[in-house]
Amino acid sequence: MKRLTRYALYVTLLAFLVLGRAGRSGAQEPPANPADKLPPPADKPKPNRDNATQNAPDQPKWDPLRAERDMQVGQYYMHKGDVDAAIDRFEDATTAKPGYALPFRLLGEAQEKKGLKRQAIKSYTRYLDLYPKAEDKDKVQKKIDKLYKEVEKEKKSSN
Repeated sequence: MKRLTRYALYVTLLAFLVLGRAGRSGAQEPPANPADKLPPPADKPKPNRDNATQNAPDQPKWDPLRAERDMQVGQYYMHKGDVDAAIDRFEDATTAKPGYALPFRLLGEAQEKKGLKRQAIKSYTRYLDLYPKAEDKDKVQKKIDKLYKEVEKEKKSSN
């Protein structure tokens, strides 16, 4: 009885395979409906699936993940020595997450390295405004004081 059952199973499986292949190779699909190939009516606009619209001015700018990525890339550029690119990335990070203090400190460091003293003072001040209990508060405050003195000295020498 077991042999007969196995034999019947093999025959059924073989028939299924043979008929399945024959059905695919010999049979043709019915002709497509010509109406299916027509473009959609003009009065229905297609939804815009373009990713470029995500960065359009009307889109929300707050994006904490983008801010983190911008800071990482900015630090890479600083390490590489490309201060201008680092400043751009840190500014993007401050736009993507305006209440986050760390990008302002990093931006201040890049601006100070570039010689943009007034902008560095603003960035460092914003950092301390957002993070008043920072561990490096004294160090940053000393940088602000030093930069402020340098700006005053330049102002006096230019007059």
